Amino acid sequence: MSRREDFRLVTDQGRYTADWNLPGQLHAVFLRSDRAHAEIVRLDPTRAPVHRGVVAVFTGEDAREAGFKSLPNIVNYPGKGGQQLRKPHHPVLAIGRVRYVGEPIAMIVAQTAAIAEDARELIDVEYRDLPAVASFDAAVKEGAPQLHDDVPGNLAFEYESGDEQAVAAAFARAKYASRLTVESQRLVGNALEPRACLVAFDPGSGRYTVHTLLQGVGGMRGQIAHVTGLDKDRIVLVAQDVGGSFGVRGAAYPEYFAAMMAAKKLGRPVKWVATRSETFMSDFHGRAISLTGELALDADGKFLAIRFDDRADLGAYGGAFGSLIATRNLTITIAGVYRIPAVYGRTRLAYTNTVPVSAYRGAGRPDIAYAIERLVDYTAHEHGFDPVELRRKNFIPREAMPYKTPNAGVYDSGDFEAVMDDALARADWSGFPARRAASKRAGRLRGIGIATYLEAGGGGSAPKDQVAAEFDANGAITLYAVTQSSGQGHETVFPQIVAETLGVDSAHIRFHPGPPTADLIGNGTGGSRGVLGTGSAFRVLGQKLIESARPHAAVMLGAPESALRYADGAFHAGDRSIGFIELARALAGSKPHPLDTVAEGTFGTTYPNGCHIAEVEIDPGTGAASIERYTAVDDLGNVINPTLVEGQVHGGVMQGAGQVFGEHAVYDPSTAQLLTGSFMDYVMPRAGWLRAIQVHDHPVPTPTNALGAKGVGEAGCSGSLPALANATIDALRPLGIEQLDTPFTPFRLWKAIHDAR
Repeated sequence: MSRREDFRLVTDQGRYTADWNLPGQLHAVFLRSDRAHAEIVRLDPTRAPVHRGVVAVFTGEDAREAGFKSLPNIVNYPGKGGQQLRKPHHPVLAIGRVRYVGEPIAMIVAQTAAIAEDARELIDVEYRDLPAVASFDAAVKEGAPQLHDDVPGNLAFEYESGDEQAVAAAFARAKYASRLTVESQRLVGNALEPRACLVAFDPGSGRYTVHTLLQGVGGMRGQIAHVTGLDKDRIVLVAQDVGGSFGVRGAAYPEYFAAMMAAKKLGRPVKWVATRSETFMSDFHGRAISLTGELALDADGKFLAIRFDDRADLGAYGGAFGSLIATRNLTITIAGVYRIPAVYGRTRLAYTNTVPVSAYRGAGRPDIAYAIERLVDYTAHEHGFDPVELRRKNFIPREAMPYKTPNAGVYDSGDFEAVMDDALARADWSGFPARRAASKRAGRLRGIGIATYLEAGGGGSAPKDQVAAEFDANGAITLYAVTQSSGQGHETVFPQIVAETLGVDSAHIRFHPGPPTADLIGNGTGGSRGVLGTGSAFRVLGQKLIESARPHAAVMLGAPESALRYADGAFHAGDRSIGFIELARALAGSKPHPLDTVAEGTFGTTYPNGCHIAEVEIDPGTGAASIERYTAVDDLGNVINPTLVEGQVHGGVMQGAGQVFGEHAVYDPSTAQLLTGSFMDYVMPRAGWLRAIQVHDHPVPTPTNALGAKGVGEAGCSGSLPALANATIDALRPLGIEQLDTPFTPFRLWKAIHDAR
């Protein structure tokens, strides 16, 4: 199936959050802090409400009176020595102090957004500036300014995983050891659609209707219920199209609660749409992790142990998922695809005067894949091993699956050596020396990089995934789930799964993300779980529909159920048959339809993996780098829709390229002012960066779900980040350069080349 969504979306028939409007709605804008750390000495909004068209101004005191709790942070497990994560109060609107540039202080509500923007200038704020810290190291330094009274030394958490003593013993007997630090720099999750919300309150039922950007109904409703104290059945979430998410849209933000407060108090719907500048300074950022890895080997190059000492910048508050990413998400695959007897990881997390950090595509998985694969490459070259053969020597073999890792994870399936060999052949690895020589003759540096990766996919907080089907008078089926597409192609793949299970034309089936009646349970998107979780539930639903229809078909055909055979979309009894859709039409007289069905399943974590190979060419005169060839071979389990898979891999590879060659959210170290607050100074990847890419599947089906699928959403990013970095360093290695931090901007590459020469 080709993508059903595309025609609607490219012909201006999509409906994003900013496209929703309600009768009598008001418009909100936010006054945000223009400094990173300061006491609010005086906040006087009295001049703003007298401005013509202004309806109200809300401040932190109003949010306090509304009884809002701190914004959510999902980490509730212990850290090193049993310590708990220190979670300072994260307010809806700042009270008494601001802690990052962009923190909302007040909300102005007016007849139009333009009026509200004008009135914002009338709010008087007097600050007493405080020293600011813009990095982990600055935050934990002795004598650093304290951001929160309940977080001494700004250190939020120290987490560990694995066996520290076993790793130390392995290093003590190792023949070789290598150590490398890589920076996974802070990024801005610039989705196509800026953040927005439209909130209405019904005083009769006490119900809020919230139009906003989602990754899934269940997670967002749970967060809103936690902060507001509302029962979940009083929160109705509405979204049709979401223009990109990548984890950034998975959290409930302060603006949503402020709009809820205003809608209730004013008795009218309240709408807010962010500017792109607000995206830079108020959407949760991603990455911001420094990873120091060490690898121990015996004389033959067998890996004995690996350990990481990581530092994570959480920003001013603990964003919804930031602490999880820097702890469990980093350590669950700390050994990657390698059989390593002893592993240990430690992460320290600190608060800084920067935008809070949360999930961004891969949510820790690309970071650890990058660190592992750079470390393996660095080790190979430091000690004279072939990078390919060193990997081959240490892969977990297919026959060892399911494989229990030293820190209690279980890899379900995989054939890492076969995947790498597939990639080597498709990338023409053996032909690279000739291509490098041709580049050298043209005055350019050329490098090749290989990266094998593995990530945990399919996690979620909901206990199961439920889906539903409803039939209309023509026998057409509408599918429902609580997952929300942000470009993945749910309207295509979910009907395809059910159609293939039933053996009917998918034209009879459509998908709608919002269930009209049933309060379904599910995990939404995130963690590459859309198809393996919700999709598997739809496979179960298709099978359940056949069995639910069987007794009705028996009546129609005048045959016992045991005599019926189902094949090719129809029930057969001897020479008589009735198609599934025909049967559904015949049963359409009563409401609800007899075949309306809810199905469910619980599907475990699985481990997508792959091997990516990149070739990068650098102009030494300018430092400009170009991606000349790219080959991705991924084990995603059973692939349901190759078109969707290829699109997701393309997008993920480009996001990795963005981090490797340009993207970087930079703060002034002394003032913590964001220096890259627009597209004028924040480099985004462009389509022309990747002119030649091959995408191939090498499926090893997983037994953990009904489809045998492993997920694809984060694969491209997890593979491209280390592959492109290794290729770039390989191009520079003849000059004696063994390590350089991303992003590899033209200036950084030019300076490294200039200094080396």
